[in-house]
Amino acid sequence: MKIATTRMLIKNGQVVDGTGTPPITDGAVLIDDGSISFVGKTTELPEMASDTTEIDANGGTIMPGLVEAHFHPTYFNVAALEDLDIKYPVEYVTLLASTNAKLALECGYTAARSGGSLFNIDVWMKKAIENDLISGPRLAASGREICGAGGLMDWNPEFRKIGMEGLILLINGADEARAAVRKLLKDGVEWVKTYPTGDAAAADANDHHTLCMTFDEMHAVVETAHNHNMKVTGHCRATEGIKNALLAGYDTLEHGTFIDNETLDLLLARDVPVVPALYFEQASIDRGVEFGMSQAVIDGHKETLEGGAESARRILAAGGRVGMGGDYGFAWNPHGDYAKELEFFVNYVGFKPLDVIKCATQTGAEIMGRGEEFGTLTPGKLGDVLVVDGDVVSDISLLQDRKRFIAVIQGGIVKSGQARGIFATQNS
Repeated sequence: MKIATTRMLIKNGQVVDGTGTPPITDGAVLIDDGSISFVGKTTELPEMASDTTEIDANGGTIMPGLVEAHFHPTYFNVAALEDLDIKYPVEYVTLLASTNAKLALECGYTAARSGGSLFNIDVWMKKAIENDLISGPRLAASGREICGAGGLMDWNPEFRKIGMEGLILLINGADEARAAVRKLLKDGVEWVKTYPTGDAAAADANDHHTLCMTFDEMHAVVETAHNHNMKVTGHCRATEGIKNALLAGYDTLEHGTFIDNETLDLLLARDVPVVPALYFEQASIDRGVEFGMSQAVIDGHKETLEGGAESARRILAAGGRVGMGGDYGFAWNPHGDYAKELEFFVNYVGFKPLDVIKCATQTGAEIMGRGEEFGTLTPGKLGDVLVVDGDVVSDISLLQDRKRFIAVIQGGIVKSGQARGIFATQNS
């Protein structure tokens, strides 16, 4: 990805650096050749060169670019399981994914970790983004997901005789688990996504207290993936599934819904981040009837929401790490609504705004394995910055309003926002 070869000063705003510390009033951020060189009060700025370009934050907020830590760019308006793997051909899904990546960047998300991809699109989309062929977040690429046969994602009945390899690799036993990881390795995948547990969406056979993989299968996935420097995550709702994932050596947990004292202790001992993705549950409850969800499914989402919110509170209070990412791409939870997750964590879960911003910036970058490169406004890190017209700490809902974005900056280059037109030819 191209980085700036100029000097840019962003001033006249409060600086929220992403570490959870209080904002710097009358702050400024200086970006030299694509990297941050100064963060602090305007009065402490070094002398500026005459060719320095300036962005006026208009008394608003200067903060790190957001990180979507559970990103499904290949999901588009999914309303039924069939929409996930047989509704559209790979060519059209690729175009949809490119559109979603561009939208995420315009929404202030300068980086994202894939939470599972149809076909092998995310790997190639990452290459296209890094080669400036398309615009989008810095991406950590996942691929087709792994699930035990008969588990949550094995939804096609046998009589249909329809393969599902564009979406999922179904396994029976540890040997097949290893083989599945090796297929993903050949695809160039960085993150292996698995399904240790079920979900409220499958209330009959694979609900959120059901296990969909054995410990031996999970351990085989981790052992094989780690041998090839790949990371492993998993859809973990049931308590026993969370425990199995932690004991198997998973690198992150998606959801981590029903955590008890034992699993919380394991989580903290291994310092494993969790991405709860809770607004998806609220959206499912609010709009489930509209999309034909049964009462059993909606009730399951209610239980999942309350369990997940309580687990998230306990994790953060105990010093654990929580990332922000929300399973966007479903018809009732569409792309573009990413920042609703952040407001939801303040107003419903009860996190403090600065904690949510830290989860959505610093922790997200750490989950991607790139915490040394971006995620906080720190000298030496990449100039990935979001400038918002307004006080985001007082009103985090401002992050949902793209019209309030003065600039979305990647590597010191303005990619979106009000300042985009001014800097349209910058570094071109």
